[in-house]
Order: sequence, then C-alpha cells, then structure tokens
Amino acid sequence: MKLSSIIPWGRNFDEYRTMFALSSADLQGRVLGCGDGPASFNAEAAASGFRIISIDPLYVHTAAEIEAQVQATFDAVTSQLRAQKDQYLWERFTDPDSLGEARRTTMRRFLDDYEKGEQNGRYVAASLPQLPFSDGSFDLALSSHLLFLYSEQLPLAAHIAAVRELLRVAREVRIFPLLTLSGELSPHLQPVCAAMRGDGYDVEKRNVDYEFQRGGNVMLRLRRASETLDRAES
Repeated sequence: MKLSSIIPWGRNFDEYRTMFALSSADLQGRVLGCGDGPASFNAEAAASGFRIISIDPLYVHTAAEIEAQVQATFDAVTSQLRAQKDQYLWERFTDPDSLGEARRTTMRRFLDDYEKGEQNGRYVAASLPQLPFSDGSFDLALSSHLLFLYSEQLPLAAHIAAVRELLRVAREVRIFPLLTLSGELSPHLQPVCAAMRGDGYDVEKRNVDYEFQRGGNVMLRLRRASETLDRAES
C-alpha cells in the first residue's frame, strides 16, 4: 500500500489483544496506547473495566472533525486494498469490503466513546517523541500501526527518538507490525534494535496470532534488561 501521510484507521479490542499478545494481567496494569487514532480498543477496554490512556495528535479535534477525516480517507484506503489484495491474508476479513465494514464499526464505537473518554482523561492529544507523562508512568506502552509501518514517512532518527520516549514513560514497549505499508520488513528495524540494545534494553521479536499483511505476524517487545531478570526470578 502506498500512502503519502499517516491516516486515521482504527482497530478493535480483539485485534489489539491478539496483535500484542495481551494477557489479563497486562490489561490490569497501567497501559498507554500510542497513536491509537480512531481505534475502539480504549472504548471496549473501558467497557470491560480496564483503563487505557490513548494518545494521538488527532485528539485535538472534535468527534465531528475526526469523523470527517475518516470519511475523507476511507475510500482511498479501501480502493488501495482492493488493488493490492494479494499482499494480505483474507481470513479474519473475507475481502476488502468486509474489512471496510469492520473498520466503520470500530471507528463508530470510538466516536461514540470519544467525548466521554476525553473528559475522563482517556484520550490525550499528544504525539511522539515528546509525551506529557513522567518517567515510568505506565507498565506497558503499545504502538499499533505507526512505527515501522510508516517507515517512508518517519525517518530512522524519528523512530529511535520515539522508541526511547516510549521506554522513558513505560517499563515495557510492544510495537506491531514490523512491516512497512508495502509489506516489506522495515529498514529501520535493525538499527532501532541495535540502538535500544546499546541503551541497555532487552529486545525480542515475538510471533503473535494476528496476521493480515502477509508475513506480518511478529511484534517487537522491549524492556530494560533488569526488568526481564526481575520477572524471570519472581
């Protein structure tokens, strides 16, 4: 898929749970969703009694403005999916039209929750690489379909700065997918891994039970090496 900018395109709670191999214990902790956009992950988590903080620069806008942005890009995204259908596995979704309907449902759930969630502090207008949180504010930070996916739009330096910032505010970071919009392994992946290992973090590529882009069933998990040791000993 070839897009010129980052677009609002949301995924649901079950997708997040599967993409990031989230356990009930993970969700009981302090969780940050970074670049969540119009995902229904936060809304569904809140309905289940979990509290997620989602950040995105999109949240400076009203629900009506966000809906207009979704509508403005929706047809372009679905038409490109049709044109490049062979790059994807049509198991969770049977075809581009069923995917489009699923995305509409997901984004409608977000929009219905957005005003209440914003008032409750669950949706925060912010963007990497500068987050409005103190060190170690979260147990887990998730980056869905932003880092690595938009490798052409976000250079290596931006990726490294973003991952360092996520690791500043969270004890653990998970990133999915590791492929670009074109379905290729991100050229930033290895340099980012090397930089984080140099900073003293444990870096692990882990297979997950979610695959839509062909070959895109791997997430990146980063933790400070001491955290990994502490958990292994506990």
